[in-house]
Amino acid sequence: MNKTVSAVIVTYNRLDLLKEVIQSLQQQIVKVNHIIVVDNASEEDTQTYLTSLGDQIDYLRLEENLGGAGGFNKGIRYFMEKTDDDFVWVMDDDTVTHPDTLQNLLAFAEKENNFGFLASDVRWTDGHRAKMNQPAPMNRLKTIPEDQTEPVQLQNATFVSLLMKREIVRQIGLPITDFFIWGDDIEYTERAGRVAPGYFVPAAKVTHKMGANVGSSLLNDGPNRTPRYFYSYRNKGYYIRKRDWYRKNRARLRTLAEYWQIKLAKTDRKAEKLAVMKKGMKAGKTFNPVIEFADEKL
Repeated sequence: MNKTVSAVIVTYNRLDLLKEVIQSLQQQIVKVNHIIVVDNASEEDTQTYLTSLGDQIDYLRLEENLGGAGGFNKGIRYFMEKTDDDFVWVMDDDTVTHPDTLQNLLAFAEKENNFGFLASDVRWTDGHRAKMNQPAPMNRLKTIPEDQTEPVQLQNATFVSLLMKREIVRQIGLPITDFFIWGDDIEYTERAGRVAPGYFVPAAKVTHKMGANVGSSLLNDGPNRTPRYFYSYRNKGYYIRKRDWYRKNRARLRTLAEYWQIKLAKTDRKAEKLAVMKKGMKAGKTFNPVIEFADEKL
């Protein structure tokens, strides 16, 4: 397949991991045409290093931290407006790709041209599936096993090694900057999935170097992260409104169950957690951000 690819990495003050991610992209069996690094106003050491790479990367430094959502918005916009590449491949700054990751994504893309997005099999450092990036099959009563070999259609996916076609971005626009963090990837892939099906590609593995292999949980997360859950519940309020009747109401019931789980649990800072959750849910009822579109390179 003679197709060109831009990789987009969004980073914020994780230089050691970022170096490993960039190196992994440079070692792909199938060459990455552009490595676009979006720097969310990191400290000087990150800026100095990325500047030192010169034309090995396309360096986009933001004046302020726009969160992951804003970073991916800027990175995908850059792909559309500054390159002619056929695909955009997005990832966090702790996503270490394997040499054949892109090769396997493109091999599936050649066999199945009609797709909204392709998602990698995301593993933690011990080789097991990353809990933060569990693939979401169309039937949520099923779990995709770790030894899965055949592609599976997905409801949505995360921005941890996700491939999309230029024409899909042209149709659906960009990730929503106002999400700031949490759910921007779920909303974006569900938006793409309404145009064409998205797929999990088990042959295309990456390693997600999170500090621990845990999922996000307001019930169990530490005090420094609790305020962030406002964005989780606010953003969820927006994107579940876009779903069909069954999935919309299933998500609302799941959120209600989370509320009662916290309310009945023996957990510290219970009042704070419930307040953050209620504030986010209330804001989500009227949250209606604008979807931006890129001006393509002429």
